Amino acid sequence: MTAVLFDFSGTLFRVESTDSWLRGTLTDAGLRLAEAEFTAAARALEAVGALPGGGDPARVPEELAEAWVIRDRSAALHRAAYTGLSRQVTLPDPALHEALYDRHMSPAAWAPYPDAVEVLRTLRKRGIPVAVVSNIGWDLRPVFREHGLDPYVDAYVLSYEHGIQKPDPRLFATACEALGADPRRTLMVGDDRRADGGATALGCGVHFVDHLPVTDRPDGLLPVLELVG
Repeated sequence: MTAVLFDFSGTLFRVESTDSWLRGTLTDAGLRLAEAEFTAAARALEAVGALPGGGDPARVPEELAEAWVIRDRSAALHRAAYTGLSRQVTLPDPALHEALYDRHMSPAAWAPYPDAVEVLRTLRKRGIPVAVVSNIGWDLRPVFREHGLDPYVDAYVLSYEHGIQKPDPRLFATACEALGADPRRTLMVGDDRRADGGATALGCGVHFVDHLPVTDRPDGLLPVLELVG
């Protein structure tokens, strides 16, 4: 393998917990809930899957079903889908639903997996080009810059900027073209077997990692270094 494509959420980075997400948003808004109310709201938001990157909803409401399927094709669809899920939960101020969505896009809401820097730095030293290929509805570049990983990424191919979402092979093809890479000698690394597995249609190799909290997956990316170069 002479090039590597990485997924973002659950692969290189993991979003904060639902508790941290809600608490931070409340603090920024100058609001405070009693602990029992806070816990109930956090568990309810978790159950409906309102935190992007935090886990899929157990059930998508009928009125959101169409937008949910194609949510990563545009910024507007992504926001509408996730704020729609959030609004199933009653919060002390209706404006918090938009504020919650805004917070999840901030660099502070994300943490890189412990071995992400080492793996990306090593690939750069070996001269292996890297692209981030993500189903997403917002610009993740500031997250990479804030956490110091941007210097190791040669291209960002984001679904909402192309109107195409994984597993559509066209998104992976766009990434390979951006790197000048032969798909048959390119490795796709991700946590979603359906979405990221779409790269196999081009002949790419695929390596899967587990979508776990950062504290529970200290070295899940290290095997990538044995597969390339």
